[in-house]
Amino acid sequence: MSSKTYLTLSLMTVVIVVMAIGVMTSGNTIDAAGSPPPAPQTDGSVKFFVDASTSFDDWTRSPTPEQRAWMREHYFRMQTYSSYFGPRVEWYPNAWVYKDSYAIYPDSEVRRTRPEWILRDADGNELYIPFGCSGGTCPQFAADIGNPEFRGWWIDALRETLADGYLGVWVDDVNMAWRVSDGDGERATPVDPRTGAGMTLSDWRRYFAEFMEEIRAEFPDIEIAHNVIWYAQPADDPFIQRQLRAADFINLERGATDSGIRGGGGTYGYETLLGFIDRAHEMGNHVILDDDDSTTDTEWMYELATYFLVKAGDDMIGADADRSRMNPNSFWEGYEIDLGDALGGRYEIGGLLRRDYRCGVVLLNQPDRRTRTVDLGESFRLLGRAGGAVSSVTLGEYRGAILVRENCTP
Repeated sequence: MSSKTYLTLSLMTVVIVVMAIGVMTSGNTIDAAGSPPPAPQTDGSVKFFVDASTSFDDWTRSPTPEQRAWMREHYFRMQTYSSYFGPRVEWYPNAWVYKDSYAIYPDSEVRRTRPEWILRDADGNELYIPFGCSGGTCPQFAADIGNPEFRGWWIDALRETLADGYLGVWVDDVNMAWRVSDGDGERATPVDPRTGAGMTLSDWRRYFAEFMEEIRAEFPDIEIAHNVIWYAQPADDPFIQRQLRAADFINLERGATDSGIRGGGGTYGYETLLGFIDRAHEMGNHVILDDDDSTTDTEWMYELATYFLVKAGDDMIGADADRSRMNPNSFWEGYEIDLGDALGGRYEIGGLLRRDYRCGVVLLNQPDRRTRTVDLGESFRLLGRAGGAVSSVTLGEYRGAILVRENCTP
């Protein structure tokens, strides 16, 4: 499973220099005429993404024909696991298969037969991916992604799995920042087997970019998603640009509701996150806001508002923490909405971020911002709240609102 960590800043141990990714693009302010900026054509419906891990087995184990049809209609893509889902691809053909980019598992045959593929420190100790570490060990050894034999083995294994009929692959831990540790999860510098010296961050990124390009070249016709660390992706790094171009979809774990995201354009700023998404779009990627933490109405609305602020093409939103709002028996109304075509890009007005659609308006107030009230100039139905029409909205920090025009045809 994923090795990403929460953005709780007091616990961060990212030992890299992160360059600013661009706070807000030039299209995010109102022009002289007070009109929203132009944006690529996109619609105001939700493309929903599901991580069909073990907690979702109740819905995929033996669904009825009606449930199968419902999932095909409502789930744009599903991240699945080959040992379980292979026989189910027949009724859900839009499945991606999970595969970690550089994990070697302790009980695997490759760990026994090819120990030289595991990275080691200067003392010869085996190193890990820093996730789930306890008692001096972690569940996944860190493979040497610069080793062509490891890459070939990885690609051959994926080819065999894809034969089951998967639409694509969801590649975890595409970590362009250092994510190699000792058994206690503490950052460790691996020896580069090609130089005999400590591996540099530049070479780590180069090996990753080359590896992702090899996967793309071997499988030009499948969909490829990379799970990345958005706040550790310097905009001008050529290897990161190559990595992005090797993917169709960029997965952003914990989406916009990660508790460590602050307002504004700092390293972990909300505007920096939006800037990264803009850049991914410019590189030809679709983006997945894969929110796997939020469990409240407020968080759901905030994530959905973020999605509509940035949405382009086949961007998706996921919601894995609370299965009760995204299963076939109780799908949240927010994921059923259709606001019609976007009328432009996002822009700032009255201290809030806004985007206009044919049949609605999206508003959002970032973290660390004072409460704002906006006069809408017309009446709307406020998604998720009972009562009559509203013509103004008040939003505190970390709040989003979806406003729907009644009797509007998308």
